[in-house]
Amino acid sequence: MDLFNTSSNILPYDGETIYYGPILPLAKTKRYFDHLLEHLPWESDEIFIFGKRIITKRKVAWFGDEPYEYTYSKSTKTALPWTKKLLELKELVEKNSGETYNSCLLNLYHSGEEGMGWHTDDEKEMKKDGAIASMSLGAERYFVFKHKGSKENIKVLLQNGSLLVMKGKTQTFWQHRLPPTKKIKTPRINLTFRTVVNQ
Repeated sequence: MDLFNTSSNILPYDGETIYYGPILPLAKTKRYFDHLLEHLPWESDEIFIFGKRIITKRKVAWFGDEPYEYTYSKSTKTALPWTKKLLELKELVEKNSGETYNSCLLNLYHSGEEGMGWHTDDEKEMKKDGAIASMSLGAERYFVFKHKGSKENIKVLLQNGSLLVMKGKTQTFWQHRLPPTKKIKTPRINLTFRTVVNQ
């Protein structure tokens, strides 16, 4: 199934994921993108797969209300204090989604050749069944869900300046990924606002 702009649940069962489409005008989206690209302390991600340490081309940055520790793929990060621009985007996302968040993991994909494999955002530090808001700035990319049982796929195009919110049982029953593509040559910044509880 291929989905574009909708504000209803895009998952047919076992979870709730809302795609709001763009929530920022294009001019503002570009200003935020340029600022984050230039001013955030981006670092290459470090993950461990089958015991092997891999440094990714994709870069990340982690922010929060407090210096929260966040561990995934056997790598731990400590949250930095919010910047003014990130707080502006957090307020916008909270207003649109009706949820609150205390942290944000940002991903920088330099081109379509950088992506993310199948995974769920269910780390022990995160609020169980809590909302995760994903804001996209820059290149449009497809985002795909796969049901853990039925293997059904749901595909949505994440537009520049758009918001997607995963909540309820989404992480329990669905995996998601950002498939790589050689067709896209421009960068994308993804902000994933979350709630840390177990510290």
